[in-house]
Amino acid sequence: MNDPVASLLAALSRPGPGSSDFDLNPGTVLPEGRKLRPAGVLVPVTLAQGAPRVILTKRSSALKHHPGQIAFPGGKQDEGDADVIAAALREAHEEIGLPRDLPQVLGTLPAHETVTSFMVTPVVAVIEHGFDIRPEPGEVEEVFTVPLSHLMAPGNYSVQSRRWRGQRRHYYTVPWGPYYIWGATARMLRGLAARMQDE
Repeated sequence: MNDPVASLLAALSRPGPGSSDFDLNPGTVLPEGRKLRPAGVLVPVTLAQGAPRVILTKRSSALKHHPGQIAFPGGKQDEGDADVIAAALREAHEEIGLPRDLPQVLGTLPAHETVTSFMVTPVVAVIEHGFDIRPEPGEVEEVFTVPLSHLMAPGNYSVQSRRWRGQRRHYYTVPWGPYYIWGATARMLRGLAARMQDE
């Protein structure tokens, strides 16, 4: 990846459908009239460590929802947020101490619908300088990075399944070392990887 910024910009400019937690489960029947809450997550690509790497978090095991899972920094859009991009930047500042003016936002991917009734917009940004990572103790157990090249290689993804609420649910995984990246996070990354392959 000679110019990661140019490659990401090209990928983001390509048209394509959104994604959902139900992509690999075509038999899922979604309730009519369901209300989806807007949310934004940051896909922070740091260029400060040489080869580009994506910053991810491991959620606190004490959390009620998705304890211990790997996730992007981000969360639901609050009333004070101008849009989902602002929500993603605010949450990244709160969760990992990322200064709001440090990321250079390149654009967004199509929204991803989650099983928890959120419509999540992935906001792709590059970070050219290092910063003092400060995990929010109540929410984030660990902050780590994964090479962008690993996440952009479709061959590193596999489809796994487990039983959930009485049904077998399939989902993407893209493991890295001790980190089991799966579910919505892996699905959004897989969508970006597909766009990167179109170069």
